[in-house]
Amino acid sequence: MKLHGIGASGGIGIGTVVCVRARDLDYGKVPYSGAEQEKARLHQAVEAFIARTQAMADQVKARVGEKESEILSGQITMLEDPYMISQMEQAIDSGSCAEAAVDTVCQTFMDMFAAAEDELMRQRATDIGDIRTRMLGILLGVEEVDLSALPAGTVLAAHDLTPSMTIGLDKEHVVGILTETGGKTSHSAILARALEVPAVLSVPDVLEIVKDGMTAVVDGGEGEIILSPEQAQLEDYQARRAKWLGERELLQIYRDRETRTADGRQVALYANIGGVVDAQAAVHAGAEGIGLFRTEFLFMDRSALPGEEEQYEVYRQVSQMMAGKEVIIRTLDVGGDKGIAYLGMEAEENPFLGHRAIRYCLDHPEIYKVQLRALLRAGAEHRNLKIMLPLVTGVEEIRGARALLEACKAELGAEGKAYDGDIALGVMIETPAAVLIADLLAQESDFFSIGTNDLTQYTIAVDRGNAQVAKLYTVFHPAVLRSIRQVIAAGKAAGIPVGMCGEAAADPALIPLLLTFGLDEFSVSPTSVLSARKHIADWQEEDAARVTRGAMELPTAAQVEAYLKGVQGN
Repeated sequence: MKLHGIGASGGIGIGTVVCVRARDLDYGKVPYSGAEQEKARLHQAVEAFIARTQAMADQVKARVGEKESEILSGQITMLEDPYMISQMEQAIDSGSCAEAAVDTVCQTFMDMFAAAEDELMRQRATDIGDIRTRMLGILLGVEEVDLSALPAGTVLAAHDLTPSMTIGLDKEHVVGILTETGGKTSHSAILARALEVPAVLSVPDVLEIVKDGMTAVVDGGEGEIILSPEQAQLEDYQARRAKWLGERELLQIYRDRETRTADGRQVALYANIGGVVDAQAAVHAGAEGIGLFRTEFLFMDRSALPGEEEQYEVYRQVSQMMAGKEVIIRTLDVGGDKGIAYLGMEAEENPFLGHRAIRYCLDHPEIYKVQLRALLRAGAEHRNLKIMLPLVTGVEEIRGARALLEACKAELGAEGKAYDGDIALGVMIETPAAVLIADLLAQESDFFSIGTNDLTQYTIAVDRGNAQVAKLYTVFHPAVLRSIRQVIAAGKAAGIPVGMCGEAAADPALIPLLLTFGLDEFSVSPTSVLSARKHIADWQEEDAARVTRGAMELPTAAQVEAYLKGVQGN
């Protein structure tokens, strides 16, 4: 029997199913013992939750990494929110026991976050759900799910893999993960990839279909699950798993190498990051620079803007860690699927076409200049920072940003503060408008970086978060490939470097095209650096050009993808 879901963590896992089901958290028979006593119970539970969660976060930081531990420490911040606690206390004053107060308030927050357009905000619903479950467990004296004693060769099946459940997870014992919820950017996916465990998420009714003790094959790359495979299937997937493990081990030889094609052409291989911890991972992976620092993560999960000093310190740390290597920092990219409540951004019918990114920043120079000043100062010592503008659609936006940058330089000079007076200013190409006037933008820019995620969405007019049209969202569409080729050509004609920081930069099937088009810099996630370097090293110029000619002659995205993946498999 074959099941399908979202392939969220690559690789092949083969093992025995262990189902993790919801605990009994029925509090219907819990009596109301008075407001003061219920509030005391609530606060004791909050203290216990914080202590346990901090211990969990420390474990995750030691075993997996600081970035993943922040998922848990973020839960502490949420529960400590005075507003959330006051809402629970009000419910108690109205006659609810502590359990009912926690349940009601958490459910309200879950509903609010789940309805948000911003995907990151929707993920908060999962965090609140985890808080709710664990708080009820503490109040009711019900033990938390302990995954530390799972037998070797376990394929874990659960409704959701919550952050608290992963604490005892041993990747030496768990060979695959199946869940009924979650997507590629959910906490479940992040944690599965960090643990390097193959995972297929959002499998409908998986807990009703699978049974404890079943043999299951988990293909995290294809998003497929084979239940009770026949002997021939089992042997096939065992061979695939052995190959996957071997390839993962062999990639280590590429860690400290330069990035070159088979016939010696050198290209730059950078990493995409969201903060200092990611920069550490990029260094460890052997990235040759940072192609995209998403600064919006500094602005999220907080109640007020980060100040100049706070931003300066983060940018300075990354600059220092990458001393001698380029760091391309994208200025604040908010709106669309990244809403930030305290910025006062109004709800829009179509936020992806609304007041977002560079448009918002230029309309709020008092906010933007804080970031630009911090960037100028952070680049003073190592002079390796570059500034990149998101969602540019016209020359006037570059000129507006450059005018603010010059004003910031004048201010810093008058204040006697050190700054990088020659800092480069570039453009992220992610709209059809930017593609069509790439020659004009190149005259105003020091570099280009192609953001294929949004470029694909806008070019094909497909909401990448809409499941009904998800099948139409593909970078293999001839219009997208022609756009990429046109942008690189415009950059070459103007003598400026062109990089790519979208997901497509790490796709092995697209590498021959990107090399032939003349891409200077590939920027991928830290976990994809070694595989990208290996795939680039596989190609000679003549072979890549032949494959590119074949692909660019095909009329449909499906044909292009099938052709390129067929070539890759040979």
